[in-house]
Amino acid sequence: MSLRILYIAPENTVGTLSSWKQAHEAKGNECTFITLYRSKHKYDPGICMNLPLVNTSFWYLRGRHLYYQMFRGELGDYKEKYGYPPTWKSNTKLEKLYFQFRDWLWHFKVEPTIEKYDLLNYDIMHLDWGLEFYRDGRFVQKLAAAGKPIVCTYNGQDLRTRGVIPAIDAASSLNLTSELDLLKKHPDIKYLFLPFDTKQHQPDYTIAETIRICHSPTDRYYKGSETIIPICEDLAIRDGVEFVLIENLPNAEAQRIKQSCDILIDQVHNRGGWGYGMNSVEALSMGLCCVTELVDEYVNFIPEHPFVNVNGYNLKETLEDLIINPDKIKEHKKTGREWVIANHDLHNTANVLYEYYKDRGIV
Repeated sequence: MSLRILYIAPENTVGTLSSWKQAHEAKGNECTFITLYRSKHKYDPGICMNLPLVNTSFWYLRGRHLYYQMFRGELGDYKEKYGYPPTWKSNTKLEKLYFQFRDWLWHFKVEPTIEKYDLLNYDIMHLDWGLEFYRDGRFVQKLAAAGKPIVCTYNGQDLRTRGVIPAIDAASSLNLTSELDLLKKHPDIKYLFLPFDTKQHQPDYTIAETIRICHSPTDRYYKGSETIIPICEDLAIRDGVEFVLIENLPNAEAQRIKQSCDILIDQVHNRGGWGYGMNSVEALSMGLCCVTELVDEYVNFIPEHPFVNVNGYNLKETLEDLIINPDKIKEHKKTGREWVIANHDLHNTANVLYEYYKDRGIV
């Protein structure tokens, strides 16, 4: 008997929801995803509710950061929380009233959507970022009362800086993450590689006459761009390589530019996780040599990884070595493609997910 699987997410941030839909449908199941707002990178939003008072605009994110600076110090929205797991709660009565007002405002769109798409009758509910429609968890409480299994996925800052929503965490049957450091932030969470359709790209293992190095930060702070960009700009002047900064572009355009490059630099300083994310997965699938900073825990977790492991101190000399030894670039291109298929192909990750379902009695 086929399953009906529902994903609820703030946005289809890096296209992961589309990959999961494809993977579940390949197993003969129905999969639907609902987003609260559209991704600025123009990934498929599924059923998009376009809810007010939340988005990814510069002014919204800046305002939130300034607000949290009043309670967390200079790091503001970037400051990690303590706790096992870290737990969200309102900082002030005003913040509590804000979320109560937002829940009230949203219910005029949410409740008709629940009824229109029969959301209470799906078999498995995935809550991306550990969130549902309401901050008070009222939809999750209905699901739990109906005996519906709930799966929460945490992608990084949702658990690091916000924390779990108590009502949602209490009802969750299974918690998942693709960020290794989050395994140390929750007592009951499983690791799952990010899913990706590795067949959508045809890799090119040749190297351009002028080596092209790219950096594609979703957030410059988390990616350590203040270190990466000056080094690459200097190499472009001194060593004759081309540096391409890919930023604030629709996904299709960003992918086109990325695939024309030889080397991707993902991140340094480990502010947004311990190693790599969808940016690297996508680049490895394209056949790029990927440079990033992996902490020792990640190296031990994926010992046969294809990454060029760097830090902020040796990044420049590592890139210089690759530039004068292009055969190393070519070798990393080939091994990276093989590794990403084995570990991140959406059908392989789906097999692991379904094993987790079985272990928790979800199916």
